[in-house]
Amino acid sequence: MAHYAGACHCGALTLNFRSEKSPAELGARTCQCSFCQMHGASWTSDPGGDLEITLSGPVSRYRFGTETADFLVCTNCGVVPAVVSEIEGQLLGVVRVDCLEQSAVFLEQAAPMDLDGEILDSRLDRRAKRWTPATIKDKN
Repeated sequence: MAHYAGACHCGALTLNFRSEKSPAELGARTCQCSFCQMHGASWTSDPGGDLEITLSGPVSRYRFGTETADFLVCTNCGVVPAVVSEIEGQLLGVVRVDCLEQSAVFLEQAAPMDLDGEILDSRLDRRAKRWTPATIKDKN
């Protein structure tokens, strides 16, 4: 399994994303919502992969819109390396490709994705099918 490591700018929130897929196969989605546009964020995920998020510093969980996902914001440096959502008792997440050590190869494949107006049930169903199973380790 390929290992893609990443972190926020100060390293207080680290990512360990594993997938059988290459960056070209995973691709990246550039969300068109106002929050992601303001942050210039592109995301990737693999439902057959694994995402481990480790919190070693203060993190804020920001929710907006449908309030069904937590944007994990490092309160030291302000970077958002991951988003998580609990669906039917399972924590799922997406990784901000800009925060991965190999970000350039992911960004070559970035495609815009506009999810405004998506109804709630469709949104949760899409996440259940496309997002990565995740765990969070809080070392605080």
